[in-house]
Formats: sequence, C-alpha cells, structure tokens
Amino acid sequence: MNTRSGKKSSASNSKPETTTSTTKNSTNKKVKANEEHDIEALQDVANRLRILSMKMTNASNSGHPTSCASMAEFLSVMFFDKSGMRIKSDNPKSFVADRLVLSKGHTAPILYAAWGIAGLYTEEQLMTLRKFDSDLEGHPTPRLPFVDVATGSLGQGLGVACGMAYTSKYHDSLNNRFWCILGDGECAEGSVWEAAHFAGIYKLDNLIAVVDVNRLGQSEATSLGHNTNVYKKRFEAFGWNALVVDGHDIEALIKAFNECKHKANQPSIIIAKTLKGKGLPNIEDQENWHGKPVGNKIDDLIKHLEEQLVDKNRKLTTIPPENAEEITLHSDAIKLPELSYKKGQQVATRFAYGDALKRLGGVDTYRRICSLDGDTKNSTYALTFKNAFPDRFVECYIAEQNLVSVSIGLSARNKIPFASTFGAFFSRAYDHIRMAGVSKVNIKLVGSHSGVSIGEDGPSQMALEDFAMFRAIPDAVVLYPSDAVSCERAVELATNHHGIVYIRTSRPATEVVYDNHEEFHLGQSKVHGKTDSDKILIIGGGITFESAMKAQKTLAAEGIHARVMDIFSIKPIDRDGIINNAKECNNTILTVEDHYIEGGIHEAVCNAVASLGSIKVHAIAVDSVPRSGTPEDLLNHYKLTAPHVVEKVKSILQ
Repeated sequence: MNTRSGKKSSASNSKPETTTSTTKNSTNKKVKANEEHDIEALQDVANRLRILSMKMTNASNSGHPTSCASMAEFLSVMFFDKSGMRIKSDNPKSFVADRLVLSKGHTAPILYAAWGIAGLYTEEQLMTLRKFDSDLEGHPTPRLPFVDVATGSLGQGLGVACGMAYTSKYHDSLNNRFWCILGDGECAEGSVWEAAHFAGIYKLDNLIAVVDVNRLGQSEATSLGHNTNVYKKRFEAFGWNALVVDGHDIEALIKAFNECKHKANQPSIIIAKTLKGKGLPNIEDQENWHGKPVGNKIDDLIKHLEEQLVDKNRKLTTIPPENAEEITLHSDAIKLPELSYKKGQQVATRFAYGDALKRLGGVDTYRRICSLDGDTKNSTYALTFKNAFPDRFVECYIAEQNLVSVSIGLSARNKIPFASTFGAFFSRAYDHIRMAGVSKVNIKLVGSHSGVSIGEDGPSQMALEDFAMFRAIPDAVVLYPSDAVSCERAVELATNHHGIVYIRTSRPATEVVYDNHEEFHLGQSKVHGKTDSDKILIIGGGITFESAMKAQKTLAAEGIHARVMDIFSIKPIDRDGIINNAKECNNTILTVEDHYIEGGIHEAVCNAVASLGSIKVHAIAVDSVPRSGTPEDLLNHYKLTAPHVVEKVKSILQ
C-alpha cells in the first residue's frame, strides 16, 4: 500500500478559533495567495455557494440555508483547492477518487451547489431542490452519483466513512481519501464516538473529518457552544490528529488540510469554528433560523454577498486524483462448494453460518466477502471466517451502531459485508439499519441467540423482536433457516442477493433434515409430510420447525393428519405456497414461533392470507417478557414444544 507520512505537529491553544498546527517545515509560513492558491477565487466560490443555497431553499420553500452558510469556506476549499479533495467532476461516481460523506445531511443544498459550480448541474437544475421529480432531495441519497449513502439521521456518517476508509486502506490498497463533514450538534450522538474509537484504533490516516462548530442547534445553542478545545481534546483522546481553525479563514483551512494529508497513522479532524448564517446580515449567529428559508430577505442578502465578489464569473475546477485510471468492479456470483452434512446430524445453525461463510470466502475470487463482528465472534461463529481469512475480518468491538455503519461503508466500496452479533443487539443499531434501507445498500446482518431457546442468559440476550424490526425495512430479506443445510444455503443466497439480508440463527443444535443438494430460494418455503387428509397446516421455523415435525409424527400416530411448513423465507414470504397449502388443509393454519407474536411469523402469515378472508390463522408465540431458565423450561413454559403443539392442534380441530 502507498502509505502517507508527515512531520509530527502540535496545535496552538492560544487562539483556537484562528490557529492551526503546522509542520516543522512550514512553521509560520504564510500561504501565498495568487501563487499556490487562489484565495480570492475560493472566497468568491464560498459566497456563491451561500447565494445558491439561499436561492434553492427559497425555491423549495424549505431547507437549511443558515446551516449551509456556516460551511461555505471549507467546502469551497475542499472542492476547488489542491489541499482538498481529489475528485473527477466528469465522473462523480469515480471509485478511485476521494469520496465525501455529508453526515450533516440537512446541508445538502450547499453540496449540490458545489457540484453545480463544478459543472454537474445548471442553476436551473439546482432550483428543483426537494421537488418530487428531482433527485436533489432534502437530504442526500445514493440516487446521486456523488453520494454513497443516505444521510440525515445525524451521527451516522462518520461510521460509514470509517468503513469506506478501512476497506480502501486494508483491502484495496488505494491512495484515495475519505472525507466526512459533521455538525457540532450531532457530536452529542454516541455513535460518533463509537466511530471515532474505531478510526483511532485502526489508524485510518486516509480519513479526514471536519466538524462545523457553528454553535447553534435546531431549538437552542448546542451543549458546548464554541468551546472548540473540548472537541479537540475528545478526538485526541480517541487517537485523532485534531486541529482547531477559524472555519471562515481560507488560508487557515488550506494549511490545516495540507497537514492532515501528511499525517501518518492517525485519522485527522478539523474542528472549524464557524457562525451559523455566516455572511447574512441580521441572521448570522442568530437563533430561530434553523431550517428556515430566508424568504423576502433574499434580494438584500444576495446584493450584500455579490458586492463582496471580486469576479463572479471566475471559474474554478476540481482537482483530479493523481492516478485517474478506474478499476474494474466485480459482481460475479459466488457459489458454495459441495456440502457434507448427514441427515439426522445435530448441528446449530450458528455453527453452519460460520462454516458457510468460510467456505464461500475460499471461492471468492475477488475477495469481496468480509466478516464483521461486535466481540461475539466465538458465539456467532464468525470466528470460523476470521481464522481462515484474518485480513478480511473486522472486529468492531461492543459498538453495534458502528458495526452496522462500518458494514454500510464496506458495501459502498463493492464489498459483501456479513455483520454478526446477538440478534437482540441489532435493536440498538436500528436507526442505522433503517438508514441502510434508505440507502439500498448491500449488507448482510446475522443475528444469533434468538428467542427463549437460548436459555439461562435471560431476556436481555434474547432476540424476540428481530423479525418485526427487519420486516419493516423496505426491500429487506429475512431468512430463518431450520437446519445446517438450509442455513448454508441462506448464506449463499444472501451473498448473491444485492440488498439488506437478515439471517436469524439459533443457539441449540437442530437435526439436519435436508439433503445436501436441496435447493432453496428467496420467497420459497418447504413442505413436509403432505397427505390428502391433512386438516391443518403447521408453520414453524428454526427451533419451532423441529417441534412441528415431532408434533406431526405424534398426531399421525393418533390418526390426525397435519402438514408442516418450514417457512425459511419470512420476507419475501411464500404467499402462494401458504395459501395453496392452507386451502388443502381445511383453511386452517397454526403458526409456532420463538418470537413475540407482534411482527413475527404469525403476523407475516396473517398478512399473506388476509385478502382471502377464509383462512383461519392460530398462533403459539412468546406472550410475555421471559426470565432465565433452561431452554427446556422456557420452551415448555411458552408452549413451543411438540407436546404443546399437539395439544393446540387438537383444541383447534375439535
């Protein structure tokens, strides 16, 4: 890899709002305007960005022009000075160029304006901001070629940038950089500090962040106001190279960006002291202007800014990467080698997950599959992949929000990330998962230790809401394998499906019931023990599929014919299969699930058959907050065992 190096530096504390650290070779050296950097032109661009942001938000009668105004200078330098980003204005999706994550997503107008000045949009196109038929949405989404992930739910962008920087440095060995712009208000989010910790321990020197410390939040001043040294000390504590600058001083910004680019083995952050609404008289640094267009003040404000322009027609160009040659991105299918399970063998699906991922990794020619975990790898069996491919394993520690965000970042760089932890712990990262759905990213999330069947650990460790969470994510796939074969096939399907996939694995060992060559498909279930005399369709998955199969045998011995369905794919659900089998089973269904009844298999099945009105759906599910106990005690208490299924079937059919 092409590494970066630089002189050790230290920041001055005397005037934190106007000073920055410098290298030994450039101490006290002034940037020469009109020689190395065109300071006047960059200031003109900053004011043009302010003008465009006001025009755009006035045209849409919504948006955040004052939040845009505070970041105009550093965005101008980032886009149009050689100390800033290396990007291709004629190829805004370039894989080898620098990439920017706008974590401060509500300032999308000024980002669009910068690309407009770079030549991607006309002013007329910019004025379509927030219109229904425009891709220039209120917050950035990947509909735009220069946007990799959707932002706007604050506190998430830095983690995504970390994932992008990590894989570019350690997997692809590219010499590009990843930039992230944060607001000071969002630095109250814990996920920011999860990401800061990650970047520090992995020494992501290809990551440069900027915090726009403009002091004002949405409803009042931020908790730290303009206390920039607190931000500095906090980031330094996480191992960052942190610089404090006047965010409206273009020369100071240029010096800061240059130093960040030459800092080895540390991520860098520029803490920019700014004023919200900078340059807008009677609005600058005033409360109650968040998220409000300037309205009828616009003419006077534009006149004020235009009077400051030295040359409003002057053109600046973006700086392309030194190596502008694009690389080929692969999307070839990755197929499992032959399986070798034996029917009747007892194997936990969490174990099969680790084995499947390892074996897929072994045939992954382009090394796209990566595994991430939140310090549970010896329980989720992600450890199996790590032992085989340590260079493609990313330990995210106990920071599930960042685990998901880093996965999103890897996905944005054409990787296939499998992130695993206990299924219950994905709930604390749900907003990140929700935003992944908005981004339509390609991530795979694997939750182990699902349901009461985990036993003695108790309810804090039991995933009992996970189906409800993931079913609500648009276009997400939810798979629930019941044995080792179906689990390995689920991992294979997830690998080759572009989008969010959630796989639920179980702690207890379950019997292998499928042949090694059995085919599985998204949206397809598996039917067992079908006869012409079936009176009820029992639908289960995972641990409860095994209970249903045992109950089927007991019922058959008593002359009661029941058909069993292994649901496998909860979303998309096998609607036709469920309806057709239910019609052949007296229009009667019993769902059995190790999940709360809300949002789980029962509700998914009810939704599938609701339009018919003729199919009755009964349920056995977890109906209260559990407590510690043996798996047997808990499964028995919630009537998820075969004898209870038998009893329930008899009560339904009598």
